[in-house]
Amino acid sequence: MTADLDDRLVRARAAAAAAGLDALLITPGAGLRYLTGYDAKPLERLTCLVLPVEGTATLLVPALERPAALASGTGALALDVRPWQETDDAVALAAALLPGARRVGLDDQMWAEKALRFRAAMPAAEQVAAGAVLSSLRSRKSADEVALLREAAAAIDRVHARMGEWLRAGRTEAEVGRDIAAAILAEGHESVDFVIVASGPNGASPHHETSDRVIAAGDPVVVDIGGTTAAGYCSDSTRTYAVGRPADEFRTAYDALRTAQEAAVAHVRPGVTAESVDAAARDVLVAAGLGEYFIHRTGHGIGLETHEDPYIVAGNTTPLEPGMAFSVEPGFYLAGRYGARIEDIVVTTDDGVEALNRRPRTLMIMDT
Repeated sequence: MTADLDDRLVRARAAAAAAGLDALLITPGAGLRYLTGYDAKPLERLTCLVLPVEGTATLLVPALERPAALASGTGALALDVRPWQETDDAVALAAALLPGARRVGLDDQMWAEKALRFRAAMPAAEQVAAGAVLSSLRSRKSADEVALLREAAAAIDRVHARMGEWLRAGRTEAEVGRDIAAAILAEGHESVDFVIVASGPNGASPHHETSDRVIAAGDPVVVDIGGTTAAGYCSDSTRTYAVGRPADEFRTAYDALRTAQEAAVAHVRPGVTAESVDAAARDVLVAAGLGEYFIHRTGHGIGLETHEDPYIVAGNTTPLEPGMAFSVEPGFYLAGRYGARIEDIVVTTDDGVEALNRRPRTLMIMDT
């Protein structure tokens, strides 16, 4: 893993130089974990990777956090882990490592308070968001990263496979959600990121979570769940269930949704654009008279964050490349009535696509 991280630092320097930057300043978050393996907590004390395009890379850490930083493996990397003391001005120390810098990329997730202090400490340096630089690296997953995403997907699939244990008429969404959350941890995740159990009319709200609504016979139920594994990689999968037999018009609409989702997955291959995957799903739903009820993008990238580049949406002309991992999740949402969504995580391969989630996409009918 050390060699992989050192390679990421080398590629990050090259990407920064290509973007016309003299250095990157990366604070706790997915970017820091991607580059160093260190899952640092964002605190009032500054932790910052100072990565010049040339010269020594330095990880500035509060002195009391140095043992945790070294325990994560940073001491084996091609960088200097440098502690700072409570009375030091850590921002000034970081700025002093970049004498003469004219253009610096700041982590997109850097707290505003710290970004403003860097602006004051480096008045001669233009400061821009570093997100595009890191995205160019993080959006193309290595074989090892794909394997970790595959493990996360298998873990969340195991939770969906157990839905019959919990989802039935007479229980509230919140009760079902608590069971699902426990299973997400039991099936191999380190944390629960979200649990959506949206029954009946609540299914028309794509980001509904759970409520005290009692699930009734005939209800469609959207279940969208995800977590993060110990390795830091995320899962995210949606299936729509029905508790007993739903209305015939819902079943007809669901069949169109399944066709749309499968058409979009089948469209994925190197060279096609992100927006064309969105169109592959959207065109099917428009033809079925459901286009106006598909109110969100078709997908989002996934990795160390649940939502990251590339975004599968109209206007994104980014060509897909091998290693790009993202969700394909069309849906339809009829206010006051019901909704449905089907979501798989897929990875662009050298010659096509691999769907990491393997659960059936047919409408699953639960016993009442």
